[in-house]
This record gives sequence, C-alpha cells and structure tokens, in this order.
Amino acid sequence: MINRKKNKKGVNQYTEVSAIGKYISMSAHKARRVIDQIRGRSYAETLMILELMPFRACYPIFKLVYSAAANGNHNMRFNEASLIISKAQVTEGNTVKKLKPRARGRGYPIKRPTCHITIVLKDLDAKEDHFDNTNII
Repeated sequence: MINRKKNKKGVNQYTEVSAIGKYISMSAHKARRVIDQIRGRSYAETLMILELMPFRACYPIFKLVYSAAANGNHNMRFNEASLIISKAQVTEGNTVKKLKPRARGRGYPIKRPTCHITIVLKDLDAKEDHFDNTNII
C-alpha cells in the first residue's frame, strides 16, 4: 500500500499548497459568490477575474490566492504558470456582536458576521509518482 503523505488539513504536501484567511469581516454568503467564480481556474486567470469583479470580497480573496502562490513558489519551487485552484471554500466564523446606542437610552444589537476562507492551489507540473516510492508501508 502506498502512503501518500498529507498534512493535517488533508492537503497533499507534494503537489498542493494552501493559504487560509481567518476572521475576515464579511458574510460567508457574499464571499462564496466570488469563490464560486474562480474555483478550478488557473492562477493567472483567477487574478485577472478578481481584479475586474466589482465585489468587496474580491480583495481579501485576491490576497489569499496571491499568498498561496507565493507559498508554493517559495516553499515548494512551484511555477506560478502551472498552478490551478483545486479547492476553494468559505466557512462561517464567529459573529461579532456590538450594541449601538439608540433613542431613549436603549441599545440596538449589531451583528457583524465573519468568515474563514481556504484556498488550495495544485501544481499540474509536479509529478506525484516521483514521491510514491519513498513512503511504502
């Protein structure tokens, strides 16, 4: 049996790199609207799409995609031209609750949703077969 080494997040450490943004102050629903547009696309195409889309969620997602590519380039020597977005997900984070003063001394609750965004880039040029024989059980 071949044991492909994966880290605790379930990412194959030989062909994939990731970046995680936590507690981003935005609704998960609004971030998913942008994430659904870039899932499965190439790195260069993704950056172009995120620069041109008019949503507020594009900027933090752009930073995460750029950071994941920089992780792959620096840590794994991946070529940015051969990267694609293999996994992109948005989960809900904590809701920040505040009280806003209103008329007659009453407090009005304000709920600010947060979200966690995970971007996983896969290198198409990296040969996974090269690493298969090293971890045989």
